Amino acid sequence: MASLSVTTATVNLTVDVKVKSCSALGVRISELAGKTGATPRALRYYEEQGLLKPARRGSGYRDYDGQAVRVVRHIQLLLSAGLGTAAIAEILPCIPDDRTVLAPTCPELLDALAEERVRITRSIEKLAAARDILDRLIQGPG
Repeated sequence: MASLSVTTATVNLTVDVKVKSCSALGVRISELAGKTGATPRALRYYEEQGLLKPARRGSGYRDYDGQAVRVVRHIQLLLSAGLGTAAIAEILPCIPDDRTVLAPTCPELLDALAEERVRITRSIEKLAAARDILDRLIQGPG
């Protein structure tokens, strides 16, 4: 009869587990500030005004999603156009992508924006008239 040989072996398994950091879920306020040029204080203000809606981590830190950079850039653009945060809150949902064109689903905003454009044009005309007066004062009698 053949003899049976039994061999025992020990297997050491090493498991290398990599856990994604929380920042992989989104970006923190300092990272968003760096990507957009906005200050963390401005970003907190945008949140207070309902313009940004970050998730909160268990630690309480804000967690901004991948769309936050686009949203902040739109906020900055609209603020530079002279619009207030209440108007911006109405406009943001109507800008579906990186273009600065309103979605066709938001025609009611066109009239309000046209009125704002007229107001800005009047302000420009008044400022140009003030500049002309200052130019005459600076030049003196000609």
